[in-house]
Order: sequence, then C-alpha cells, then structure tokens
Amino acid sequence: MTDSDRDFDPPADSTDADSDGADTDSDVIDGDTVPADTDTTDLPASSLSLDDFYEVVDAEERPVLTASQVARRFDCSREEAKQGLDALETAGKLDSADVEHDPVVWYPSTVGDLAGRERVVLFPTRREIVVDEPTQYTRAQLAQFAHLVDSTGTEPGTRGYLYRIRQEDIWAAPFDDLDDLLAAMRSVLPRESPHLEEWVTAQWERASQFILRTHDDGYTVLEAANENLMGNVAQQKIPEDALRGPISETEAWVNSDEIAAVKRTLYEAGYPVADDRDLDTGDALDAELTATLRDYQQAWVDTFLDQQAGVFVGPPGSGKTIAAIAALVAVGGETLILVPSRELAAQWREELTTHSTLTDADVGEYHGGTKEIRPVTIATYQTAGMDRHRQLFDSRGWGLIIYDEVQHIPSPIFRRSTQLQAAHRLGLSATPVREDDKEKEIFTLIGPSIGTDWAALFEAGFVAEPEVQIRYVPWRDDDAKNAYSSADSQDRHRIAAQNPAKIDEIRTLRGRHPDAKTLIFVDYLDQGEEIADALDVPFISGETAHHERQRQFAAFRDGEQRTLVVSRIADEGIDLPNAELAVVASGLGGSRRQGTQRAGRTMRPVGNAVLYVLATRGSREEDFAQRQMRHLAGKGVRISETTISE
Repeated sequence: MTDSDRDFDPPADSTDADSDGADTDSDVIDGDTVPADTDTTDLPASSLSLDDFYEVVDAEERPVLTASQVARRFDCSREEAKQGLDALETAGKLDSADVEHDPVVWYPSTVGDLAGRERVVLFPTRREIVVDEPTQYTRAQLAQFAHLVDSTGTEPGTRGYLYRIRQEDIWAAPFDDLDDLLAAMRSVLPRESPHLEEWVTAQWERASQFILRTHDDGYTVLEAANENLMGNVAQQKIPEDALRGPISETEAWVNSDEIAAVKRTLYEAGYPVADDRDLDTGDALDAELTATLRDYQQAWVDTFLDQQAGVFVGPPGSGKTIAAIAALVAVGGETLILVPSRELAAQWREELTTHSTLTDADVGEYHGGTKEIRPVTIATYQTAGMDRHRQLFDSRGWGLIIYDEVQHIPSPIFRRSTQLQAAHRLGLSATPVREDDKEKEIFTLIGPSIGTDWAALFEAGFVAEPEVQIRYVPWRDDDAKNAYSSADSQDRHRIAAQNPAKIDEIRTLRGRHPDAKTLIFVDYLDQGEEIADALDVPFISGETAHHERQRQFAAFRDGEQRTLVVSRIADEGIDLPNAELAVVASGLGGSRRQGTQRAGRTMRPVGNAVLYVLATRGSREEDFAQRQMRHLAGKGVRISETTISE
C-alpha cells in the first residue's frame, strides 16, 4: 500500500473592507490597504545596525539593498550609507556582491534570517494584522486586544498569523484605561493608525455606557450614561416586560427575571453592560488550592477575578478545570457547578477533592442519581433548568457559578440556567464555536473570552501538539460503491461513513502503532458493533449500561484495555485519559467543535499522539473532513492529507 501525501493548507479567511474610509497614510496593493514606509529617520550612517538594515528590507520589500536605498530611508548621503553598510560587512553581519545594474548590493550573511524575522503588517480599515514569525512578546500583546483567526502559516514563506480586532476584543481588553490599551497596540503594530485608534477609542467608550446596579431598596437598576442612550437605545430595543418602569431620565427599574435578556439585547446593540450589582455570595467557603498553577493559568484566574465573569478558552490538556478550582477557592463563596452529564459530575467531585482541601462532605451532587446541596454543588444543566428545582437553586446565594462545556449555553434547555443569579460567572470550553453562529451569546450570557492561543501552549511545551492526518480511503467493496452511487443525499452520507474499507485501514493504522492506547470514534451504532467485532474490542455507546461504561472506561484508564470503539458519548464530558492514537471512522458531517473535541483526546502534556481522520475518497466526506480540520488548523495544529492507493 502506498500513500500520496500533501500538506493541508486551508484557505485564508477573507473579510470585505469596511465601508469607512482608508487612512491617508497608506497605500493600496492588490485591493488591500497596507502601510506605506515613506517616513524617513534621521540616523547617522555610522550607527547603522542590522535591525536598521532589516527595516529598509521591509520597506523596499527586497532581500538585497543598495547604498542608495539605505540613504533614502535614513535621509543621509549615499557615501554615509555605504560607510554604515561596509561597517556591518566588516562585522560579519552583511555580505556584498557586484551586480551589473548597481556597483554593489548588500544582503544578510545568513539569508535565512530574512524568512525567520518577525514582520507585522497592519490592514487598518479591515482591522486585521498579519504577522510572520511572531515573537512570544508580540503574540502575548496581540492576545490582549485581538482575536487569533488563523495560525496555519507558521513556516517561512507562508501567510503567517492572522489576527482580527473585534468589538468584543476591545470591550474585554484587560487594561485599566484607554491609554494603556493604545500603548500596548503601539508596542507591536508597525506604525500608529489614527483611523484604527479612533475606532478602538469609540469601542472602549461604548463598554461603559450602561451599568446594572443594586438600588438601596434591593431591586436592580439599569443606568445609562445619558438620556439619549436610555431613550433611543435601551427603551427602544429592550423588550417591554424587561423594564418595569423609569426611575429617572437615565435610570430604569429592571425585572429581575429578565436581566439576561437586558444584557443580551444591549450587547447585540453594541453596548456591553457593566454588572455592578451587590449579589449575595452565600456562606463563606474556606478552602485552599493544593495544585500549582502555571503562569498562564494564574493569568486566567487574575483576569477572571478582576472582571468577575468570563470563559476560560484553551485546548484540552491546558488545565481549565484546575484554573476553575483556583478561581473557586479565590472567590470563597458557595459555588454551583453545572455540567452536561452525570459522568462529568463525578469527575468534577474527584478533581475538587484532589486539587483542593475540599472534602467529599463539602461537595454535593444534584441530578437524577442523587440530590445533595452542599457548599459546592454539582448539578446537570437539565436538572437546574427544570421548574420543580428552580426555586431551590434560585433561593441560594451563589458566590460563583461554573458552566462546564459552556458552548451548549445558547441551546434552549441549557440557556435557562443563565437566569440563576451569582456574583461571579465562569465558563469553560476548549471549543466555544457553534454551527448556528451563536458564539456571541456565550460571551453575552456568561462573560468575555479569557485564554491563551493554542499555538503558544504547543510551543511552550504545556500541551503536546498532535499529529493530524486526513486519510482518503477508496471503495474496495463494489456493492457499497454501487449503493452509494444510486442512493439519495442522506443515505449517501451514511454509506460513505460506513465504507467497509475503513475497517482494513483501521487495522493498518493499529499495526503502525501496536502499543498505543487507541480510541476509535463512530457515529453509527451498527458500524461501531462491526468494528468492535472485527477488532475484538469493546464498543461503548449511549445504549451501554451506566455501570458497564464506567467499568470499561476505568479499564482503559488503568491500561488493562488498550482499545475502545466509542460513539458520540465520548466526545465530551467523559473522564478518559488522553489517547496516544485516535481514529475518526465516521462523524464527519458533525460540527467543527466535534472534530476539535475528538482531536483533544490526543492532547496531553508530554509525548507524541496521532489523530487519523478517515474519509471515503470521492464522497462528500472529503469536504466534511477538511471543514472540521480547518478549525483545528486555525488553532495552530498542523494538518496533512494522504490518499490511500487502490
């Protein structure tokens, strides 16, 4: 069997230029606004440094320079520029060569340095930043006010890192005042952009126009910065039943049951609401953290405590749960932890008692299996949203509510839990993306994103980057191929997913990794049974009895069982150790989040892990696989493709 390999390079995201005008100090190249390096710096040639040389390389967009080009840049004579270049050549920093069109050109002694240098390009009207080979400092600064859209171009000569500055990034920027934010921007951007800074200033000011506070008599008040905002924004856009009545020209009495609706409505109108209500934190919780936080985890916690709301976003294995426990201990009040499943409730109990001084007596579970209210209570979203249990949860003074797998919050059943009141709200998610494009609701209802970009954690060694490969499997069963050709669209998807040739391919892959702990993901029960029978391994699905699931997962954790075939039940909320090998046999019609969650099963602090995604060649599975993996590629994971021979 031979494979034909090629790199996977998803297309760059494209964004139409804004309708607002371009900066006057910029040029247009290929339809995009880019900085024009027309300013000159009065620098004596005798002090010419290698960095100065590289500045001219960037400005001229050429890897070799003449003395005349350097002279124009630094507003000095050609002779002075030549003296500076000669000095750098003598020091071994530059080399020179005689060419026909100019007596001499200079270039770096190590030409590869040109490809390895950081280069920042700003597109101000689109509010986008492209960075080739960014330093850790640059990435850390950009993460404070910009969103990492794509990081697939990390090799020399590729597109580089793409950042976009969004409204919500400015609203959530961790700075005490606007001047600090602008200083951080200027420290990494190639030049100041009045156009961009005016937009940033306007967004910063929008973030403090509406405030929720507690009246002396105990009810909630919405306060606007001026009469115009209250009359033309709040009263025009907020549903009538959410505001009980005006208090003054700039204040309104808010219906306590509609606070989430008020926040969501104003957020969508472009005005995030500051929540300064005096909320009950419940009884004091006396606990200490026993784990040691990494620097980035401590930064997450510090940001959350400052904001009192937010969503920890990071790859599987980055320690979001440990950071959440640290936040819980720091808040020091009664805590409600909401989870999507009973299995995850049990996992949280173990994590709490392992990484803090909390004991089993301090932690209660409230779901279909048991109903305990303790200083720390773990409940399922479904139970917390039921009318017959709501009064109990509403009557508590929660210092903190933690929303695990917070990407589910926009769904109707899960959304009801956001109406519970708490002094602090914290969400956790590796993948806060949704196919219905409701990601903004997550940050509106819970809080802004707090996290470190995945690539930075890969580079720092905190999380091992998995090797991800899409493998295009041919048809080797004529009956299946003919059935696919004659089937309608819906049946085609199922037939391609269950291509019998995938079983042989799974055997081949297990043969390449004979000792690896392996998870094989399927979406179809009959396919799961077929693969499990062929490999003589267990198949775990939602139909598997709860006690049997627990037994098999424990055997996998302990290493007694090296391979499991699993359905969607293992995509999230199950305490499985990270696998060394994962194979996606079906499920490519699912969401981007599902693809990331399955890849996350191979992410761990040390060691190499592999994820293989099997797609039937010539079917829609090819497009589905690329779409799912494109989201991973945007997080900094390198993806490759292989076509299996007939």
